[in-house]
Amino acid sequence: MTKTTQRLGAQPGEQVRTVRRGASPKQKLSYLSRWLPGYLWQGVTHHRLPNKTHLIFALADHFEPAIMPADGAARAPYEEQERRLERWCREYPSRFGSYRDEEGRPFVHTYFYPAEQYDQPLVAQLAEHCRTGWGEIEIHLHHGAEAPDSAENTRRQLIGFRDRLAGEHACLSYWGESPQPRYAFVHGNFALANSNNGRGCGVDSEMQVLAETGCYADLTLPSGVFHQAQTSKINSIYECALPLAERAPHRKGRDLARGRAPQVFPVIVQGPLMLDFHAGSGSRRLRIDNAALTGLNPASLHRLRLWKRAAISVKGRPDWLFIKLHCHGMDPGDEEATQGSAMQEFVRELAGGAKERNEVLHFVSAREMVNILLAACDGKAGNPGEYRDYRLRRSRPSLADFHQDRASAAILKG
Repeated sequence: MTKTTQRLGAQPGEQVRTVRRGASPKQKLSYLSRWLPGYLWQGVTHHRLPNKTHLIFALADHFEPAIMPADGAARAPYEEQERRLERWCREYPSRFGSYRDEEGRPFVHTYFYPAEQYDQPLVAQLAEHCRTGWGEIEIHLHHGAEAPDSAENTRRQLIGFRDRLAGEHACLSYWGESPQPRYAFVHGNFALANSNNGRGCGVDSEMQVLAETGCYADLTLPSGVFHQAQTSKINSIYECALPLAERAPHRKGRDLARGRAPQVFPVIVQGPLMLDFHAGSGSRRLRIDNAALTGLNPASLHRLRLWKRAAISVKGRPDWLFIKLHCHGMDPGDEEATQGSAMQEFVRELAGGAKERNEVLHFVSAREMVNILLAACDGKAGNPGEYRDYRLRRSRPSLADFHQDRASAAILKG
């Protein structure tokens, strides 16, 4: 089991990713009792999957070049960070370039880079890697470790990093003609909107702060196994049903559905959370699959079957399945699961056997996944790969377009 630790030398008041020591029996019971009833109910109410399904894959990579798994309070030397990133950008295309989806796209990562670890040269190199077709950069934040963070400081960190990514690196997206950069988000400690019993965040109104600073989707969940921030609502894509300014408004939500465009952002895009009776060592034992790719639990066709059974979709569009996975691509201990032979074999089998499994594959970024689910809400059908740029686009609107849009709106208002 892992120990509780502070990772990557955050500044005072900032939160860093924590790794939990083995949960107590009480914590395990609390965790399981929170979501098992909903899991069992989903098993009863979920209909059989359509014969032919579109599988829309996104990999949320909590991408921390400075990660030191053996010593969470330390950062890797800067030369090591450079070496790790250079190797990743050099080797990933050669390892995965041969495996393509329905539109001829490779298996990409969405690199959720920690705001509190921003380094201009490192992000510039990663941005160039993404510009050549290997993913997109979004926002990741650890905050409030030593003391609860404040809404004001969280807002400052998010806006500062958002504007660097958009202005210096041309990484983020835009909605319509608005000049405000938009972004996807993951919480570094799973404690989204102070959902971990007041630990690991401290900002009850975090969801409101995210909404006001341009966040269109949160991809944090599911949490780590036995983590107390896990919600009872699982295997879903939904709008928050509680006021965004209150603690953990994502505890309850309204599922996205065909014919009803979402009104509350950020939408919550969850990955699969499943029970797995896995055969091993001559016996069967219960495991919890929380969609994480790790050295001990790499991707496999067995896990693919579980992820499909989670049936995460927009209501009324059951043939478009959204499979959001997560990993730590820079963790040396997880290299095999993120870019090693195990992952290469999985992507090869995934692409090579899709037709036999009656699957159509679409490898997408977090932004593209959200665009496709928004298209599903608007009643679009056919090939979901056509809607990768449906609402959120990487091209920045010109200032002239923005002023023209505002003038047109004023005329329409009379």
